[in-house]
Amino acid sequence: MIKVAQWLGRKQWFASAGRKLVPADLAVQRRTGGRIGLARLAGLSSMLLTTTGRRSGLPREVPLLYVPHGDDFLVVGSNWGQASHPAWSANLLAHPEAEVDVISRRVPVRAVLLTGEERERLWHEVVLPFWPAYADYARRAGGRELRVFRLTPR
Repeated sequence: MIKVAQWLGRKQWFASAGRKLVPADLAVQRRTGGRIGLARLAGLSSMLLTTTGRRSGLPREVPLLYVPHGDDFLVVGSNWGQASHPAWSANLLAHPEAEVDVISRRVPVRAVLLTGEERERLWHEVVLPFWPAYADYARRAGGRELRVFRLTPR
């Protein structure tokens, strides 16, 4: 099932459909404590990330794929390949303290934006093998480098 999801993820129509399904996926994950979600149904690792709004100061939740990396979580600000960074990534830059809900387990985390050699190494060794569509999203993003964050449990 994961291979099928990875193949579908590389299709542009899939990204368009996925953007439209985010509100429904968020509602289902909230209701089930993260046990059920579209990505999880496909066998992928997914979480609910709660950030603090950079302007509003209010909690903001978003469903995301994540890549396990030791005790940490790697998340990518792909925004489905759109030209702008996703709002949640700007929120993490402004307020790096956040929370993740992974299969009904709430974990406080601290976000660090990966840059330079570390970002490149993890991008190629960990992120792309997990979700190859990120390479397609990066091409579609019009030259924008996709932000990669390490979320470390506090």
